[in-house]
Amino acid sequence: MDAGEHEYVFEEERPRLIGLAYRILGSRADAEDAVQDTWLKWRLADTQAVDNPAAWLTATCTRRCIDMLRSAHRKRVDYIGAWLPEPIHTPVGHAAAESHEIAATLTTAFLLMLERLTPKERAAYLLREIFDMDYAAVAEAMELREPAVRKLVSRAKAAVGSDAVRHVAPLERQQELLAAFQAAVAEGATAGLTRLLAEDIRVTADGGGKATAAREPIEGREAVLDFLAGRLHEWWRSYRWVEAAINGQLGFILTDADAPVAAVTFGFDAEGRTSDVFIMRNPDKLAGLTALVRH
Repeated sequence: MDAGEHEYVFEEERPRLIGLAYRILGSRADAEDAVQDTWLKWRLADTQAVDNPAAWLTATCTRRCIDMLRSAHRKRVDYIGAWLPEPIHTPVGHAAAESHEIAATLTTAFLLMLERLTPKERAAYLLREIFDMDYAAVAEAMELREPAVRKLVSRAKAAVGSDAVRHVAPLERQQELLAAFQAAVAEGATAGLTRLLAEDIRVTADGGGKATAAREPIEGREAVLDFLAGRLHEWWRSYRWVEAAINGQLGFILTDADAPVAAVTFGFDAEGRTSDVFIMRNPDKLAGLTALVRH
């Protein structure tokens, strides 16, 4: 194929590669780096010898992500406080882009669940269970034998356990939660929020040592309500609230002088109750939302 076809084939696959890389790495910036590295290798590849460009690109991107994830896990040993995946803007209910089931695998809760897995388990699980590749294709992509891939997927499914973290509440419930959550933090009024929270709800914040954030998760309904209406009310009273679609669900971006200072996403249980509040405060991970709030 000529240079134009070469680039066209890659650009057709880019969105899928970004989606795969982000789920493996939990970072949009790292995902873009992995896909860029894949492009550089694709430019130099002998495309006449490539029977299936999509499979070749998937395999190359997956291997690069596994290497990057191993390095990232080593760095996280020294990470200050809780680690959360980088929030990304994702249209809610946009069926043309991804199915509801696939979109649910972008939630903060799902990405955190994947942290239980080794890099190879994570890649094998995503390729097989989320991107629906057959075992032979996954084995080829990961340069492993098929029985080894089956063991990786089996171990990953056992570690993941219940699919509860893939629950996405109906849009109406999400909107109800957003209104009640904002009232609790901005006004200190928690009555409307209490009934929406699970008894064992947990708040997890990621400041990365670069912004003020709770170092340890806050657990239990009463403790969470006290935190929201107390300390968070005091800290966030001057910020502007922007409702946004983040990681496949509705959430908030809080801004100061049109710069994002926090992003809030939620997790839900099977009954639609709020089981988690995830607060991103690390400025490095909020940088990708700057254009959205300014727009």
